[in-house]
Amino acid sequence: MRRRAYLIPFILLGAGILAAGLHAASGPAVRWTEEERATIRSLALDDLPPLPAEPSNRLANDPRAAEFGRALFFDTRLSADGRVACATCHNPERQFQDGTPLARGVGVTNRRTMPIAGTAYSPFLFWDGRKDSLWSQALGPLESPVEHGGDRTQYGHIVAEHYRTSYEAVFGPLPNMGHLPPHAGPVADPDATAAWKAMPEADREAVSRVFANIGKAIAAYERTIRPPVTRFDTYASALGSGSDVGILSADEIAGLRLFIGKGACVTCHNGPLLTDNHFHNTGIPAVPGLPEDRGREAGAKLVREDAFNCLGKYSDAGEGDCSELRFMTAQGPELLRAFKTPSMRGVASRPPYMHAGQIGTLAEVVAHYSTAPAAPAGDSEIRPLNLSETELRQLIAFLATLEPRETEGEGPKGSENLPHP
Repeated sequence: MRRRAYLIPFILLGAGILAAGLHAASGPAVRWTEEERATIRSLALDDLPPLPAEPSNRLANDPRAAEFGRALFFDTRLSADGRVACATCHNPERQFQDGTPLARGVGVTNRRTMPIAGTAYSPFLFWDGRKDSLWSQALGPLESPVEHGGDRTQYGHIVAEHYRTSYEAVFGPLPNMGHLPPHAGPVADPDATAAWKAMPEADREAVSRVFANIGKAIAAYERTIRPPVTRFDTYASALGSGSDVGILSADEIAGLRLFIGKGACVTCHNGPLLTDNHFHNTGIPAVPGLPEDRGREAGAKLVREDAFNCLGKYSDAGEGDCSELRFMTAQGPELLRAFKTPSMRGVASRPPYMHAGQIGTLAEVVAHYSTAPAAPAGDSEIRPLNLSETELRQLIAFLATLEPRETEGEGPKGSENLPHP
């Protein structure tokens, strides 16, 4: 499991493997080196730093913006058919994802839905990193013809009619929307695009500013979504105190040893969020019938060109900000079919796996990283590990300890502080 183990999710490997890892009535006394102890503790939520600053969104930590954003997050009116909200794919009852191979909005996308918890710590969003902030990320699906399928004036009218007070309390006076067409924006729909081009530049600018603010409010809410505590966190926090005995089973501890050792999973799945937030080619197969997906190679170009990036006119960033965007790696063979490392938290209960749901079970994911097949394009970073059947079982047993404590054995329920509309 060297390099990125794209384990986004939960397989009930016949209740046996999972159940074996759920509750250890008694556990072995384990000897770890000081280096191993430090590595294990570095993976615990206790080690998660405060939320990073978000200079491109001056209201990122404003409770009023977060409350407004929460309402928008669950509002199905923000879609072409009135049936799709952010929460449709990012379902709080399913760890803010949807459990399908490809996300489904008003249509079907070409990629898997990623969970939201902890994404405020990531400098780039989406599997290919084509967005550089939570607020700009929120805008992409709103205009996608297969996700929300809406347009900018549509959203502006919804805010004016249903959220004027909330909007103006946070962002100031809402521009006059009454004379604007019901549907207009730089989107796939030709009629909406034509209506957008016919609008005066000042109106387009005003509407785009409202659109950006919608994203900033949603981002303020999403920053409040944190990963829940797991049994692994309890073990890591107790490590060395004598109270760690019995928290994990022998198989789970053996799996943890593989995770930080022979399997080298921690190379990419590190830190309290169990992700390095970088992009790697790990030889994941392409999906027959889907368009070619070049991963980070395409995403790096898109984020540079994005009108809503940190350097754009809708950003609140100052002159010295946006270093991640300014100095990111924008080209190179290593970007081809490189996809973002997902968090391993809650991984066992989030099948299917990989950027397009190519792999159905956690057992198959672990087997992929053990055998390390060649990449369909570009060069895979992983090398064969040739794990034994016992080692594979132990690694899966450990991954089950990354489930939210209150949901072990009964399926996911999302964040421990579950937000509701």
